[in-house]
Amino acid sequence: MTAKRVLSVLSGAIVLAATLTGCGSDSGSTSGGETLNVLIGANTIYPEQQRKWFADISARFQRESGATVEFETFASPNDELTKIQTSVLSGQGPDIYAIGTTFTPTVYATGAFLELTPDDWTKLGGRDRFLPATLGISGPDRDHEVGVPFTTRPFVMAYNRELLTAAGIDKPAESWDGLREQAKRLSTGGRYGMAIGYADSFDPWKFIWAMSLQAGNPLVGDGKARLDEPVVRTAYQTYLGWLATDKVVDPAAVGWKNAQAIAAFGAGRAAFLPMVSATSKVTLDASAVAGKYGYAVMPTIPPGATARPGGGQDATSILSGDNLVVAKYTRQRDLALALVKLLTSPEQQRDYYQTFGELPTDASAAAALQADPALAAMVDSSARSVATPFSGAWSQVQLALVNVVVQSVPGLSAGRVDDARLGTLLTEAQSSAQAALDKAK
Repeated sequence: MTAKRVLSVLSGAIVLAATLTGCGSDSGSTSGGETLNVLIGANTIYPEQQRKWFADISARFQRESGATVEFETFASPNDELTKIQTSVLSGQGPDIYAIGTTFTPTVYATGAFLELTPDDWTKLGGRDRFLPATLGISGPDRDHEVGVPFTTRPFVMAYNRELLTAAGIDKPAESWDGLREQAKRLSTGGRYGMAIGYADSFDPWKFIWAMSLQAGNPLVGDGKARLDEPVVRTAYQTYLGWLATDKVVDPAAVGWKNAQAIAAFGAGRAAFLPMVSATSKVTLDASAVAGKYGYAVMPTIPPGATARPGGGQDATSILSGDNLVVAKYTRQRDLALALVKLLTSPEQQRDYYQTFGELPTDASAAAALQADPALAAMVDSSARSVATPFSGAWSQVQLALVNVVVQSVPGLSAGRVDDARLGTLLTEAQSSAQAALDKAK
């Protein structure tokens, strides 16, 4: 991989691993006194629990290896990308990164992270102990994998059974138009049909991706971006319109993150909570809707349709979760792999699920949860999840999709979706995405 190519992957943000040659990894020692640095996303839903988990993991790893673990967090995809940029450019930084699966192609394309050998997988306890689906975005193929599955996070929709029953609705709709009509019926008495985190840094693009794919328009294919297609505009109009024109979302949601949307649903102020994972269960089981809510897969019939068109995919969720990747510049390779093994062990995976609601990637830990009826929708959604393109440019495409929502917020606050402005934003997003794809070739 040339310097030009790696620089292009992140639009000038990251240079190639050759920059790191002088700081490359050695075999790494597991003797005491060392410190491993880990970068992981800040958990805004369970911040106190995350801080305790950091302390517990560091204490246990120190008992087992004599080494300590220091955690650093990022707050958004932009923060994540910036940290990768800075570390790869300087040849120093975190030894291990916990990254979203959709960022794995970008990380792989830099050539700056450890490609796992058979010996590495053996040190991790074996590749075959992981759920096969969770390995689907660990690398471009089995022989070139950088990501070790840490969590799996199929997205679903929570719904308030009591509110639906009172409105004479037996189950959530299977189409997005049907869901909007149900939400209108349920927006009454100070309650809203939906709770949406429009200001969330991670979720908005997933709605657009799903609706577009269901309509038969993959946002990226054969090196071409398709962000300015009519079905994409319809997806944005639908998503933004829930608040601006349909009035089925609390106006305050223009400033909500995912945690605020979950809190609103948990307080009984909304009937539907789309685009959530099992992580919401811990909060909801301790909320006012405990015992009154359920999970369902999200609609798979795109906006404007009563049936999925030919070529449309039955996509309930992105193939979502987190992977652990090890930087090539680490001088503690074996120690880093030992920590990854601990974090993905059956015991730790079960504890992580019980604390944060993140589903395990270890097959034995996952099997123990299959009997829980509350997780049936997650299991269904996981089986129907579709991976985002394995392209080093995908992170830039994802950020371009989110930016359309960010730039549309002023219009939402005014109670409208400005179609002319939306068209301009989509043209800009298309140009940005295509440029990133061209540079990644």
